[in-house]
Formats: sequence, C-alpha cells, structure tokens
Amino acid sequence: MGQRLICCLDAPSALQPPLLLPVRRKLLLLCIMLFLWLYMFYSCAGSCASVPGLAARPAAGAGEATATAGAHGESLQVLSKLLRRAPSGGAKGLAGSAAASPSELREEQSAAPDPTSPISSFFNGSGTKKLPQAIIIGVKKGGTRALLEFLRVHPDIRAVGAEPHFFDRNYEQGFAWYRDLMPRTLDGQITMEKTPSYFVTKEAPARISAMSKGTKLIVVVRDPVTRAISDYTQTLSKKPDIPTFESLTFKNRTTGLIDTSWSAIQIGIYAKHLENWLLYFPIGQILFVSGERLISDPAGELGRVQDFLGLKRIITDKHFYFNKTKGFPCLKKAEGSSKPHCLGKTKGRTHPSIDREVVQRLREFYRPFNMKFYQMTGHDFGWD
Repeated sequence: MGQRLICCLDAPSALQPPLLLPVRRKLLLLCIMLFLWLYMFYSCAGSCASVPGLAARPAAGAGEATATAGAHGESLQVLSKLLRRAPSGGAKGLAGSAAASPSELREEQSAAPDPTSPISSFFNGSGTKKLPQAIIIGVKKGGTRALLEFLRVHPDIRAVGAEPHFFDRNYEQGFAWYRDLMPRTLDGQITMEKTPSYFVTKEAPARISAMSKGTKLIVVVRDPVTRAISDYTQTLSKKPDIPTFESLTFKNRTTGLIDTSWSAIQIGIYAKHLENWLLYFPIGQILFVSGERLISDPAGELGRVQDFLGLKRIITDKHFYFNKTKGFPCLKKAEGSSKPHCLGKTKGRTHPSIDREVVQRLREFYRPFNMKFYQMTGHDFGWD
C-alpha cells in the first residue's frame, strides 16, 4: 500500500514532460507550416523546384521532437548561409571584390547555392550571374546588333543588351564589376555580350584570355568598303558638319594614298586585327559570320552560330520576315514578346552617294588584305 502511495505521489513529475511536449510540438508545427507556406508561395511564382528536408516526417514519441527540431535547425542554418551569400547589389557591394581573379570568381560561382531553390530564388532572383562564355567581339557596323537580337530569341542564351565595353574602356573596374553587368542564367544557359570595338582593341585578346581561354568569340564581318561608308553615315547623322567621305579617305587625293589612321578605314583591315587575336586564341575558337548572309539568309547564319555555341537549332526560318522598307530581315516575335520586332531607326540608314573612283580605289586598297583574311579564316566572303 505504501509503495502504491509513493507511486501515486511521483505520478505528477512523470507526467510533466508530456504536458510540455504539446506546446513544443505546436511551435514546431507552426514553424514547419510557415516554411511550407513560403515554399508554396515561391512555387506558384515559378521560382523554385523543391525544398529538401522541409517535408521530412519526424519519428514517433520523444524522438519526434528531437528529429523535428534537428530538421528545423538545419533549415535555419541553410537560411543563414544563404543570407550571408546574398549579393549586396550595386557598385558599392562589389567594391571589396573588384580585384578578384576570374578563377576565384568561377570558384565562387560553383560554390553558390542551387539557383533553383526557393530561398535562393527569393534573395537572388532566377539563376546566377556568370562571366560570359561567348562574346561578339566585332566588327562595328558589321551587323552585330542584329545578330545579338536574333540570338536572344534562343531560350538557352542570355545576353546583355547594352555594350559593356569592359575589355577596352572599363577593364580597371575588375571582373566582379563585369560579372555584375551580366544577366542571371540557369544551368545549361549561355551568358553573352557584344562590344564590336573589342576586335580592334590591341589589349582585348590578352584580357579575354585572362578571363577564360575557353571563351568562344564571334566576329561579324562585312565588305570593308560598304562597312566604311556605313560607319561614316552613322557619324554624319551625329555630326552633320564633318568633312566629306572622300576627303577623309585620302591623305593625298592627288596621289591616292589612303589614310589608314581614319578609324572607318582602319577597322576594315580585318587580317591585321585577326593576327593579334590568333596570338591568344586558336582559329577554331572564333566564328566569322557574314554580315551580307545575315541579311540574305539569317536562318542559315544563325544555324552556324547555334552549332558553334553547342546549342540546338531552335532559331529557324519561321522566326524571320523580310522588311522591304528597312531592307533587312526582322523578327516575327522578339524575346519576351508576341509582336514583330525590327531594329531601330538608327539601323538601315540611307548611305550618301560616294564618288565611284573613290569606291574603286578603296576596293583596290582592301583587296590584298581581304585575300589574306580569306586564307586565315578558310572562307571566301566574296567581296571582290
């Protein structure tokens, strides 16, 4: 009887843990429901794929609280890490890492959180920013803008709209600054940019090679005479009082000596500039797109580019229509739009009438350089 009384007196202390468990369970359940709600919210927004661990079911009895608490603590640790990794944004946030090397940036990218996770998507948006794997390096007035706009239709290509001019004007800003300009990409997508002046910038090949020796390079070339006239036409639209094309072309009109210091002429000496690039990149790593064929057969040239980038040929004839007013092909549907899209009024300007003798003299001047360029690239562009 005495033993039974003692047991009864001890009963309350034995019942105390079960009384506390419901409270703890409710708190943990509330936390789990909150995480599940966040998961469902970001899933509906299309910014996540899965949330590992949150749906794990705890063990029964006293082990249930321990297992659930462990999972909850693990989730908090992951959240804390993601918070620490979240970008601060803007140039100020990158100031401390502007001097980071490309290899350090690549390591940082590989260590970054899964871009498909909901929490990462919440803090970082969809995907991660990466240094470009492919760059359109030239040439000015060759058709680079058209090529970029056409390529952006491809779902596996993400490209910067504006020209970064990193490897010619802003290199001192550092690779972190450059990477921050890039769009966010998912696994399997290619990051691209285009800055036509890279092709004629002496330092650009070494700088791009320092970023990544595997960078794929694209050059859009065009008949150098037509290209020079187009270049002049663009300058004329901004500065109507500049000298005539003829006077700028020659150092001495009487002797017919061409002024190669004029950028409009100098850019068209493609073989000279290519020699500089071949010091750092093999010819097979550079794709040469015909500016003329980009107009006459855009799907054909885009097919070559997609093959070069290792992508499925998604951009085909069905994406283009020819605009007779502008005189070049346009997109039936632009990136992220259901409406037709043509390049702006700055493209397709009417060229001024140039003296035929001047045009013929320029063709003679460029002919040996063109022949050498054909030999270097293994492709006859038919400019002569």
